[in-house]
Amino acid sequence: MISSIDDYRSIVGDEVIHTIFRKAGKVAHKHIVHINSTFQGGGVAEILASLVSLMNDVGIFTGWRILHGSPDFFSITKKFHNALQGGNVNLTSIKKELYTDYNEYFSRFTHLNHDLVIVHDPQPLPMIKYYRKRQPWIWRCHVDLSNPNPALWEYLKSFIIRYDMVIVSNESFKKNDLPVPQRVHYPCIDPLSAKNKPLDKNTIKKYLNKFGIPNGKPIITQISRFDKWKDPEGVLKIFELVKKEVDCRLVLCGNLAADDPEGGVIYQRVLQKAKNMKDVIIILEENNILVNALQSTASVVIQKSLREGFGLTVTEALWKRRPVVASNAGGIPLQIIDGKTGFLVKPNDLEGFASKIIKLLKEPELAHELGENGRAHVKENFLITRSLLDYLEVIQEFFD
Repeated sequence: MISSIDDYRSIVGDEVIHTIFRKAGKVAHKHIVHINSTFQGGGVAEILASLVSLMNDVGIFTGWRILHGSPDFFSITKKFHNALQGGNVNLTSIKKELYTDYNEYFSRFTHLNHDLVIVHDPQPLPMIKYYRKRQPWIWRCHVDLSNPNPALWEYLKSFIIRYDMVIVSNESFKKNDLPVPQRVHYPCIDPLSAKNKPLDKNTIKKYLNKFGIPNGKPIITQISRFDKWKDPEGVLKIFELVKKEVDCRLVLCGNLAADDPEGGVIYQRVLQKAKNMKDVIIILEENNILVNALQSTASVVIQKSLREGFGLTVTEALWKRRPVVASNAGGIPLQIIDGKTGFLVKPNDLEGFASKIIKLLKEPELAHELGENGRAHVKENFLITRSLLDYLEVIQEFFD
């Protein structure tokens, strides 16, 4: 079912809905377009699936374009993604040429007769170079920019300085060497999506059974793409430590994003390392109801990210009142107030992760308290209505 803005009244209240309509009315009938690199897999696609629909529902004519690229192109942009988050990259002329050629090719048949263009992440960033610019362009970067590879950053800046605004997910991701105006928008979840709406006990049981997840032991889960920055191999090591103290089960559930050619390699490596481990279940599946069922029933949710733009899986778990133990990285500390809405641990502190997970498994009252606090924090700050308001304010800023 496609949600309407009216469906969110019972969740966020009349004042928020009124503010959305008031702001939307000031920029009604503007034509906006979002551009990113995939329709499914990853938080950006999930955000846009809800956001684009709601923007249209409140009177903003909003389109969504998906960049077409080859496997070589996405291999290069994955390397760029990793390097923006502090990894190394060999920035050859061939890589640069492939990167810009596909953006130029896409721009030839993607006609942007809109009042505002919003480009998401590095993949379509150079598109702006191939248009006779007649409207404001925004670059919305969802990755952790706190420590980018210097050579890549200098190269990408040649495109970024053409933009009218840059939006990032955290104050610490703003760049002092960037003359473009910068804003901070928090990514958000849709509480009415299949991944986040309430599920009855029978549906949860059905989906856990369908994917071979037995009852009888507490479940620890990490739900993330199979990506080196999510460190699923580190999660296996943490589980070994926890298992020595508490008899429990680990479920690693993830997908492979269409624009991430590394995912399959990471997945196979995790399978190999887990094949002789007891009570470890690894699921490769793009199934939002399964994710919902897992997050709703888990005793503890983990997010062991080495780098993290924001971490919407943390948001999802907090919304479902689950206690979360996560890395003190990227946008995660915006969501987890240590000791109040969950626990923060240094990304490579395996013993720290294990001790906090064990504490939550042994102290259900504490787990319940953190879960309730987490739900309230998400409701106030990280629902899709907040994201809609943020974009309406930006649109109004350009067209007042």
